[in-house]
Amino acid sequence: MKEEKRLSKEESIITAAEKVFNKVGYKNAKMEEVAKAAGITKVTLYTYFQSKENLYMALTYRGFQKLLNGYYQVIDKFKNKSGLISSLALLDKFMDFSTENFVYNDALLNYFSTIRSADEKKLTDAIKESIYFTKMQDIHNLIFKLSAKEILRGKKDGSIINKLDPMFLSLHAWTMVIGYSKLLASSGNKDVTIFHMKMSELKQLILQTAKIVLTNDIKLEENILEIEE
Repeated sequence: MKEEKRLSKEESIITAAEKVFNKVGYKNAKMEEVAKAAGITKVTLYTYFQSKENLYMALTYRGFQKLLNGYYQVIDKFKNKSGLISSLALLDKFMDFSTENFVYNDALLNYFSTIRSADEKKLTDAIKESIYFTKMQDIHNLIFKLSAKEILRGKKDGSIINKLDPMFLSLHAWTMVIGYSKLLASSGNKDVTIFHMKMSELKQLILQTAKIVLTNDIKLEENILEIEE
């Protein structure tokens, strides 16, 4: 019961942090503000989360779990449809998640930017010591694997004819949706963004582009930019 009570308190603190980060941003947020939002003292807050980085990793983990659950729901919903439809639905889910969960989207972008960086200095001791960072490392590749699995299913059922490796295609899709997510974050989660372009229309273009890639046997040419005489 004591452990359940602790976990419940941690969840309430993470929820409070989410509200504070959403209001003022992670960088501007203070632990005192989180403690106040959670209805606890700063001292109590630090008994649960020893640093703001650890708290942010906890929020990141919660966000990723929510994204993963969304992926599993999509896979289950479209299990009787083609692998192509399921694969496109996963892309759609990722972009919807980014739109509907601004704080989580920002946290996940920061996480992947840090974890994929060659600069180890970005990984502070507080992050490395966070149990939530360890948890994230254990599962952060799952979205790629789930996407690749659905692409492979599409290859088997004939709805996807692209002969490139499923994981390679999954990573290609990632480059599109991560760009979408970053643009969304920079626009303040607004539909109309830079150059007055609509994010909703960009989303549809990404889905249509993905469909074209998956339903065509694309050859990777080294000299594609070379102009023939």
